[in-house]
Amino acid sequence: MPLGLKGKLSRYIGFVEPKISRLGSPFWQRTKRKIKEEVEKLARELLEIAAIREITPRPPYLSEDIINLQLDSSFQFEETPDQSQAIEDIKKDLEKPEPMDRIVCGDVGFGKTEVALRAMIKVVNSGYQAAMICPTTILASQHFQNFKERLKNLPVKMAMLSRLQSKKKQKEIINDLKNGKIDLVVATHRILSFDVVFKNLGLLVIDDEQRFGVRQKEKLKKIRASLDILSLSATPIPRTLYMALSSLKDISLIQTPPVGRLPVKTSILPFSEKIIKKAVEKEVSRGGQIYYLHNRVETIGTARKFLENLIPQVKFGIAHGRLKEKELVRVMEDFQSKSIDVLVATTIIENGLDLPNVNTLIVADSTRLGLAEAYQIRGRIGRSHIQAFAYFLYGSHLTDKSKMRLDALKEAEELGSGYKIALKDLEIRGAGNVLGKEQSGNINQVGLNLYCQMLSEAIEKMKRSQG
Repeated sequence: MPLGLKGKLSRYIGFVEPKISRLGSPFWQRTKRKIKEEVEKLARELLEIAAIREITPRPPYLSEDIINLQLDSSFQFEETPDQSQAIEDIKKDLEKPEPMDRIVCGDVGFGKTEVALRAMIKVVNSGYQAAMICPTTILASQHFQNFKERLKNLPVKMAMLSRLQSKKKQKEIINDLKNGKIDLVVATHRILSFDVVFKNLGLLVIDDEQRFGVRQKEKLKKIRASLDILSLSATPIPRTLYMALSSLKDISLIQTPPVGRLPVKTSILPFSEKIIKKAVEKEVSRGGQIYYLHNRVETIGTARKFLENLIPQVKFGIAHGRLKEKELVRVMEDFQSKSIDVLVATTIIENGLDLPNVNTLIVADSTRLGLAEAYQIRGRIGRSHIQAFAYFLYGSHLTDKSKMRLDALKEAEELGSGYKIALKDLEIRGAGNVLGKEQSGNINQVGLNLYCQMLSEAIEKMKRSQG
């Protein structure tokens, strides 16, 4: 390539091996043209939502009062600079006369939920209702328990709504929402059903929108125009995408780990009974709990028996996606209340569980995990000031590809490094979280850098044609 054109090159970041086309062949031009059309469609959609929101005024929310200050002071930790900035950004949004549509992106365990809780209480203080929608019952139930604890001394009426509750209980909650007897509700997508009507819903917090189905996303899109929306994304968003979107979307980045948080000590070792036994006994002896990741539902019972024989004095529980939802919630509650020491689980634990007493992770066969998955799962431990340990074990044969993945994970030991190292699939996931799954495929075809460039150009072009 002529040296003068080297500026046209950019690093390919994608999930898949890209199809390489010959220089001058029509294939690459066709691929680019197709994705350009998709990108322009997305830019148009984003601009339309932004335009509708600009002409949908609402009264500004009240500024801080005693309840907000009480909630702030009951936070056990010190806010990180990024957290404080996100809280400030949201406060400014809510005191403007048009609806907010902000996304808070941050690494696992960096305090996005606290930011959301403060926003909800600000809205409730102004006499409106606030709702948080979660992709799973486990998550909803966990957020509900945590919020209940934080709000126990405040005059806020809270409820949880999911399909797991009895029909009678659901009816009662729906009635109370309609009559304004409930200020804050944590729910699954049950809240999007036609029978749920709010008296005066002000703010909707969406936890990990990426994981809702197409129909639910459509419903969320419809209500987006008039409501205040705060989306939480558990994967870091690549800088290039942030730059492309920042003129259209309000984004708060949380990149700094909480004060006193220690990096998780990560070991990559051959599978061994001795290592497992020692790791479990060490954690239990200091009063902690353990995740044991066995990612095959068919043999998870056998894995539990193996562990019970190996360490008989320890209490075990099982969690996987094929359990009835009620059983799953019960197991998680038992684990949360510490009546289980070791939770033998599939990757169901990847998503958002926040249990500060769990500080050892043992992955039985780490070669079966993708890098992003392994990274997210490791983020489930080490969520307090206690030193946490992760053991990624592998069988007798380790392929070059698996070794590279595990080495990258070891390198990503320092906190917040989901940002720093080019964890390719994490970056793509982050982009997918913000733009939606269908865009991830397009990103893979041309690479993240070129995709973001196309998106920037499409947004600029449309802004010019509208302006």
